[in-house]
Amino acid sequence: MLYWLKLRQRGRYFFRQERFGQNSKPFVLYKFRSMIYDAPIKSNSEFSDITSYVTPFGMFIRKTSIDELPQLINIIKGDMSFIGPRPLAITDDAVLRLRHMNGADQVKPGISGLAQVSGRNNITDEEKAEFDALYSKKIFFKFDFKLTLATIFLVLKRENIYKE
Repeated sequence: MLYWLKLRQRGRYFFRQERFGQNSKPFVLYKFRSMIYDAPIKSNSEFSDITSYVTPFGMFIRKTSIDELPQLINIIKGDMSFIGPRPLAITDDAVLRLRHMNGADQVKPGISGLAQVSGRNNITDEEKAEFDALYSKKIFFKFDFKLTLATIFLVLKRENIYKE
């Protein structure tokens, strides 16, 4: 896969970005790079035509969520868990503020979470923060297991994965 990334685009294989985790502490998040090398740094919702910045192979790895695999490094490092609110960049300042106000920033972020299985990019910032707050109050193994199964189902179905 790294061969295809390098063959299809110039620059690094990995996309690294500062994100905010538990207690709003910053850390470096890793993903496979799916956008062109000099794409502007802004949230996905701020792009008027994000598809013009996503490479053809990048579109594939986004739709299949393969671009998220390097976040296993973040789990091993202790920055993240499998399930929890998605770690957000400073460009998502509205959700970060709402999470801080509702206490959702007190839990470790995850690769997937309640907001992701409830609409991901198709829900408002306020809804994301509400789902994150609800999750932070319901953390237990059975709930995480259900969210893991729901995530696998949605990835296989390719539903709510990537808003074009």
